[in-house]
Amino acid sequence: MDPSTRIERTLAQALDRGEGPGSPPLLAAAMRHAVMPGGARIRPKLTLAVAAACGEPLSPAVDGAAAGIELLHCASLIHDDLPCFDNADMRRGKPSVHKKFGERLAVLAGDALIVMAFDAVAHGVAEAETPERAGPLMAVLAQSVGAPMGIAAGQAWECEPRAELSAYQQAKTGSLFAGATVAGAAAAGQANHEAWRGFGERLGEAYQVADDIRDVAGNAEDEGKPVGQDGALGRPNAAMTLGLRGAVQRLTRLVDGATAEIPACPGRTALVASVEQQAQAFLPKAIWALAD
Repeated sequence: MDPSTRIERTLAQALDRGEGPGSPPLLAAAMRHAVMPGGARIRPKLTLAVAAACGEPLSPAVDGAAAGIELLHCASLIHDDLPCFDNADMRRGKPSVHKKFGERLAVLAGDALIVMAFDAVAHGVAEAETPERAGPLMAVLAQSVGAPMGIAAGQAWECEPRAELSAYQQAKTGSLFAGATVAGAAAAGQANHEAWRGFGERLGEAYQVADDIRDVAGNAEDEGKPVGQDGALGRPNAAMTLGLRGAVQRLTRLVDGATAEIPACPGRTALVASVEQQAQAFLPKAIWALAD
């Protein structure tokens, strides 16, 4: 089964459990709207790729970890779009959750998806009969979403009078990428799963720099969400701070640094090649040319 199919199947199973008897119908609908259909699923695919590189390509524990990471990401998007933050009307080419279901249900749906992420991990390790992996995976998810360096902390930096660009991006985006890589190794039973954190942090920061560039140089139709938000809301943005050329050069350095951080493992060579290939999709070719 290909990675995309595995991810969608596990996410659908998690949502089905959330729509069980007694579930408020509008809450269930808001959660499903936030998750399905999804975007590129970059983070859960990264979890699967790391597990495969560690020698465990197929496991319910790995699938549960990947789904948990994506559910956390979807929850963060709901909260990011709220009127108190971005006040975004669109996400992934369709109305944001608060525009379709109202602000109250959007807050609750985001909260419920965070809890569902832990439920997905619990179901995965139970099905795989690897209960010893539950503790490390739960800790990885908690660190990725909470304080002091999780995505909640990243969002909170937007509430501070000033934020240092790298620290902001490492928390808002890098933390969940780090969670994806560390969770992949932990789900594969690697005792040294924390060795994968540097790879995820740098790749996540690279992805955020690319997002900053697209916010400045992209268009809403291609992005499936509003652009120009960072400038309008006064948020840190690599392209505005460093200029387009400087931001693209920083992106290149971060991708190179990320691949250098991949620990020794059976699938290291293939994983490096995959990351380098996928990084090319972060930006249009015309923008990549600015780094030359």
